[in-house]
Amino acid sequence: MEIIWYGHSFFRLKDRGISIVTDPYDESTGYPPVKVKADVVTISHYAPGHSNLKAVRGKPIVFDGPGEYEVKGVFITGVPSWHRKKKGSRPERTTIFIFEFDSITVAHLGDMGEVPSQEEVEELPAVDVLLVPVGGKDTLDASKAAEVVSMLEPKVVIPMHYKTEFTRLSLDGVEKFLKQMGKKDVEPLPSFKVKSRRDLPDETQVVLLKCNVAS
Repeated sequence: MEIIWYGHSFFRLKDRGISIVTDPYDESTGYPPVKVKADVVTISHYAPGHSNLKAVRGKPIVFDGPGEYEVKGVFITGVPSWHRKKKGSRPERTTIFIFEFDSITVAHLGDMGEVPSQEEVEELPAVDVLLVPVGGKDTLDASKAAEVVSMLEPKVVIPMHYKTEFTRLSLDGVEKFLKQMGKKDVEPLPSFKVKSRRDLPDETQVVLLKCNVAS
C-alpha cells in the first residue's frame, strides 16, 4: 500500500487495483489545483478545502457520512465525530473514515476538532496508520493531536492539515506537533509505502510526507 499527500487533508491511498482519495481541497486553501484519478472519494464534511469533487477524475464512488461499505475488497467505515461542539458555537459534525485493507488499517480523522471520548475510541478498530490534523484553529492542535495519538496507539502517525508554504489558512506548522511527540529532524518522504502489518514499527513512529503538488 502507498499513501501520497497532496496537502491539507487530501491523500491518495493506493493498493492492488484500488485508489482512494480523501478530502480533496479547492483553491481557497492556497494549494495549486490537483487532478487525481480514484475509485473512491471520502468527504469528512462539506466545507471549503475538504469536498472538491472536481479534483477527482474518473467516476468514483463518494462516501460522505457514517456507514459501512466495501469496495474492491476494502472495508470502509464512516464514524461520526465532532468538528466543533464548544459552547457559543454551532455544533458541527465531521466523519472519521477507516480503511481496512488486507493487512493494514488506516484511519483518516478528517476535520476533527474535538478529542473523542474513551467510549468513542473503544468503538474504533485497532489503527495501524493514523492520518491526523495537527494545525489547530477549528481542528486539533498539536497537544490535542498528541492526546488522540496516545488514545489510539497507532504504529504510524502521518500529520496533516497544518501550515505549509502553500496554504493561506491560519494554521500552526507541524513543528509544534513534532515537539509534542518528542521528535525532531524528521525527514519528509515523497510517500509512505508498506507491504504488510509486520513491516510496521513496534512503537509509534511519526512520518512526514512531502506535499506532492507543483509549486
